[in-house]
Parts: sequence; structure tokens; C-alpha cells
Amino acid sequence: MRNTTYHNKHIFMKFKLILCQVLIFSNLIYPSRIQGQDAGYRPGLLFREDWKEIPAEIPVTQEHVNHPDLLLDLYGQTRDSIKKSHHDQPADDPYYIWSGLCRTNWAVALSYRDHRMDLSEFSKIRWRTKQAGLRELHILLKLEDGTWLVSQQGDPASADWRIREFNLEDINWYTIDMGTITEERAVHDPDLSRVEAVGFTDLMRGGGSAACSRLDWIEIYGYLVPVEP
Repeated sequence: MRNTTYHNKHIFMKFKLILCQVLIFSNLIYPSRIQGQDAGYRPGLLFREDWKEIPAEIPVTQEHVNHPDLLLDLYGQTRDSIKKSHHDQPADDPYYIWSGLCRTNWAVALSYRDHRMDLSEFSKIRWRTKQAGLRELHILLKLEDGTWLVSQQGDPASADWRIREFNLEDINWYTIDMGTITEERAVHDPDLSRVEAVGFTDLMRGGGSAACSRLDWIEIYGYLVPVEP
């Protein structure tokens, strides 16, 4: 009887040891959310668009888009004045979008050909821009239901090119009339799980080099979502 009890206890201890090893190994592969967040909770880079290094053109066209899966759309009554600009001097002058010639409010948007974007939770947007005058560049989103949103937060004037990062959970949103490119009403906690397009606007007309917005590149961090049939 004593030997049987000892044997059973030995088997039980051995089983506990194996179970602990399995749990430890599993936790290495699938980190516990209780300990914080697992390795996959932060979305990766969906795309970066920094425009083709080909001659400047008015207006910027699909030909200037680097990413093969992205579509370009321009908005505003004078959208044909949105320029893909570049100068030989200074030597490090980038290839960028420029609003200086637009005589009405304007906007630029990028969308996937056959996917939506989940920009909820920890999604973010980064860009490199340089505004002048009173211009402040804002994020533009088009939801799958056709609603357009513009961020209250923006990127103001800078003497030189500047990289800015936006956490989308921190953003306050307004609906926007895309005919006039003007903000309308505040929207609280919009569903960003199926975004059709991402873009930018400064909600103002251009005023040459002294009053304009410039965007060198834009990065979107989120998840791809297939289009539902």
C-alpha cells in the first residue's frame, strides 16, 4: 500500500513538472495578455507612400503613386492645382505634395484597390510635412459607409521638414463636406474598423510658398480587411 501511494505521488509530481514545462513553453510562443499585451497587439505598417521620384507635375496623378495597390483621389474645386513638387536645390529636397497653387480648399486621399483598413485601437499615422503661414495639416478618413472624417488635431507650420506621429485613439473627429472641404459636426468614438481611404487636408486655400502645406511621405499603421461581397 505504501509503495503504491509513493508510486502514485511520484507520477503526479512528474505530471505537474511536465505541465509546468508545457505552460512555460506555450507562454514563450503566446505571451500572456495578463502580463501586458501579447507581441501582436500593436498593428504593423500597412503602407508608406513617398511618391515616385519623377519630374514635378500639376496636378499630381496616379502615375506619381509609388505603392502598386493604392489609388489616388483629389478633392476640391481647384484639385487640378495640387502639385507633386520637387526642386534641384537644396540637394536633399524631397518629392512632395504641395498645395500652394490651390485657390479653394483641397484634399488628397489614398485607398486600397480591393481592401479596407482597420485603424481602430493602437493604429497610428506618421508623416513628414512642412507647413507655412497659418496652414495646419489634418488627417482625413473615409469610412466604408461613405462618411468622411477630419481630425481636429493637426500639424502646424514649421521652418523645416518635420516628422509627426498621431495615435488615432487620441484624435477628435469632425465630419467633413467633401464638396467644399469644410468641417461640420463633431463625431464621438467613430468606428474605424473599416476605413476605405486615408488622406490629408489643411482646410484652407493655397497662398503660394508663404501659405501652403507640403507632404513628403505618409505611413499608415493598422490591419488590412478584405472587402465584403
